[in-house]
Amino acid sequence: MELYIRIKDGQPFEHPIFGDNFRQAFPSVDANNLPSEFAQFTRVDQPSLSAYEVYEGVTYEWQDGGVTDVHHVRSMTDAEKIAKQNLVKTQWAERGWASWTFDETICGFVPPTPRPTDNKVYRWDEPILSWVEIA
Repeated sequence: MELYIRIKDGQPFEHPIFGDNFRQAFPSVDANNLPSEFAQFTRVDQPSLSAYEVYEGVTYEWQDGGVTDVHHVRSMTDAEKIAKQNLVKTQWAERGWASWTFDETICGFVPPTPRPTDNKVYRWDEPILSWVEIA
């Protein structure tokens, strides 16, 4: 994906512009020889978060002669972890299965036996405490 961004006072300004839009908006600018008011931009996908991380946003920063996304992630505080665990447990108590147990590592509930991994579709049957194939 070809992207550019405006530079104002030496810093990234506003949001990245797709290459085609850039050329239409600034036809006199040579994308291969950018003036100081523009820079190439590299998009970086938002990271996957663990159960106890908080995404705090993205900034555009200079790196290796261009501008890129820099994603900001922080670990939850102990109080945030407990609040999240309590919320998950409360929601599970309202509509989950009694036989499943809370796994603090994933902040979620796990069945007494793992779901089969044979590419078939299953549902949990609480009365028999087993996975049942859906035909």
